[in-house]
Amino acid sequence: MSRTRRTDEGHGRLGSVLSGVAVALGCVLFLGGFVWGAVLYQPYTVPTGSMTPTIGSGDRVLAQRIDGDDVRRGDVVVFKQSTWGDLPMVKRVVGVGGDRIACCADGKLTVNGKEVAEPYLPDGKGASATGIPTTTVPKGRLFLLGDERSGSLDSSVHLGDAEHGSVPRDAVRARVDAVAWPMGKFGMLERPDGFKDMPGGISEPGPLRMVLTAVLVGVVLVLGGAAYGPVAKRLGRGRGASRTRAVTGVG
Repeated sequence: MSRTRRTDEGHGRLGSVLSGVAVALGCVLFLGGFVWGAVLYQPYTVPTGSMTPTIGSGDRVLAQRIDGDDVRRGDVVVFKQSTWGDLPMVKRVVGVGGDRIACCADGKLTVNGKEVAEPYLPDGKGASATGIPTTTVPKGRLFLLGDERSGSLDSSVHLGDAEHGSVPRDAVRARVDAVAWPMGKFGMLERPDGFKDMPGGISEPGPLRMVLTAVLVGVVLVLGGAAYGPVAKRLGRGRGASRTRAVTGVG
């Protein structure tokens, strides 16, 4: 057996080993990413346009399962409040226990007397359709508004309730991290800076990017590793034919 033949076989064995490792690692990342995502996240379909333009009617979102104590101002959350209806709802948290909420002396929402920038509101729309008299959020509860204030059945509509339109923190099931469908709108939700300087700050993004990265890298490794065999075999046949022609003098 020639030295060249032995070298080719050595390279072939090494390539096969690396291919197997790539496929195995890819499977771990792909399946692990899916399991990780399934444990942390749950998909929801938003039935109304009350969160337009952030989330449209019929959009499918990915929401991280969290405890109500982890909710911060500016978060878009999925919650269920029996006095508001039987289905889960999606709204934005603008106030937490102890906050004084009001709108709109200068056309802006105020929290504890501070005007809040709300870049997520529809262009040309105000911070409130009807105004919000100064309201103190009870301890352990949240004040929620839709981004489309003119058509949202939110805390501003329920101000006459016993708890001034607020909902308990434990009513929160998840925090929305991204719009998953339709594909043209796929993207992560940004945390609004308007609440950043308030006590407690804003929440950190969930691990969705890492989950998606693990899944995508896994796919690439599996496909790349699986493709190595056929590609190497085809290249090997090409090199073999070239050597044969060279030995026999066939051009």
